[in-house]
Amino acid sequence: MIKKQKWMRCFAALMTLLLLMGTFALQTAAERERQELYVGGIPFGVRFFTDGILVVDYCDVQSGGAKKNPAREAGVRPGDCIIKINEEQPRDAADLAAVIERCTGTLTLTLRREGKEERVTLTPCRCDEDGRLRTGLWVRDSGAGIGTVTFVTEQNTFAGLGHGICDGRSGMLIPMARGSVMGVTVGGITRGAPGAPGEIRGHFSAGKLGTLCDNTVCGVYGVFAERPVLPAGKLPIGFRDELKNGAATIWCTLDDNVAHEYRVEISAIQRGAEGNKCFTVKVTDEALLARTGGIVQGMSGSPIIQNGRLVGAVTHVLIGDPTTGYGIFIENMLANIPQALA
Repeated sequence: MIKKQKWMRCFAALMTLLLLMGTFALQTAAERERQELYVGGIPFGVRFFTDGILVVDYCDVQSGGAKKNPAREAGVRPGDCIIKINEEQPRDAADLAAVIERCTGTLTLTLRREGKEERVTLTPCRCDEDGRLRTGLWVRDSGAGIGTVTFVTEQNTFAGLGHGICDGRSGMLIPMARGSVMGVTVGGITRGAPGAPGEIRGHFSAGKLGTLCDNTVCGVYGVFAERPVLPAGKLPIGFRDELKNGAATIWCTLDDNVAHEYRVEISAIQRGAEGNKCFTVKVTDEALLARTGGIVQGMSGSPIIQNGRLVGAVTHVLIGDPTTGYGIFIENMLANIPQALA
């Protein structure tokens, strides 16, 4: 009997503690600033130049009857950024090639690698096919693409994609020096199927609409010269601890070039996630499934709404199931806004 009474007292104390903790959590949530943002859902285009010349991959050179790769032998790695060659700063890949062509001995490359500078020395080899000097590197200096705007602030700062722009060969996040935001007209849709992701096809239809400022794992960020028309209007954000498994909606633009709202289901919420795969998103809207088969390329950044709040954005599609993909918490996107735009 005494043991039972002790157990009951302990249970009552535990319930009181849990109740107090719950009350504290509600108070903390109420005290947080609930920012209001203009909801995106419209397509945008980007043109950008890399910050340095990005090393994408190796490309062996047939020289003297044998395959050679001076850059690999010198320790250059995919993902490195070439910021200097013999103390010169190449503006683009053509600049880099010109310096290599003028080489009469060795080259010194200054590389940015994981935030630090490294220096390597290599000797280009002459290609048997065309007689030109080569280093054995595959590089890129620019790129372009389309995605979906997630939100716009009162100051016309915007975020989109929900994930970074990565190189298609290496998978590396592309370091961006500068870029332009372009208007996009959607011209068609390739429907997604298991093993074959679909895409929204479009073309740049207007001049420069703004400036692209940063490329991060949680999205791309920039500023519009003028706020675009956003049919979804303005909503308060929803915090990660308020997100629930169940019904939600997304906003995106298909080939009628008008933003519409479509039904989805949220599940598998990982509340501690800091990257761009925080929960699962499954398309349930019959109209969207009929048009796209689910989530397709170009829908990245589509804002997710639950209970009247902007809670996140679509980021990825599952290759084996195009009806399903991942989403990012809106808090993660807000946390990565560049300081200059905040």
